[in-house]
Amino acid sequence: MAKYDDFQKLDIRVGKIIEVENFPEARKPSYKLKIDLGGDIGVKKSCAQLTKNYRINDLRGKLVLCVVNFPPRQIGHAISEVLTLGVPDDKNECILITPGAIVPLGGRLY
Repeated sequence: MAKYDDFQKLDIRVGKIIEVENFPEARKPSYKLKIDLGGDIGVKKSCAQLTKNYRINDLRGKLVLCVVNFPPRQIGHAISEVLTLGVPDDKNECILITPGAIVPLGGRLY
């Protein structure tokens, strides 16, 4: 069973999607994202399988939650620097976890 200290090791921050592009080289339909995580962290890249529930224009400006302290991961020809968090819908497609209010970029989940 996980302990509270295990949860504290994850650094989950609020970011704002500032750029989105198709990622046709990915094995599954995906987007490449650039996410602004605020002053201390800056802009990071992420790859996410969001094409079933979001169009590119739906994502620009959206606030999301990201794990920022995992090592970068190679996804096809791209590097994903942060993990953008989501949950499956009833068709097992990703729905993003987003704050319910406007909050400062870089805010840490607790």
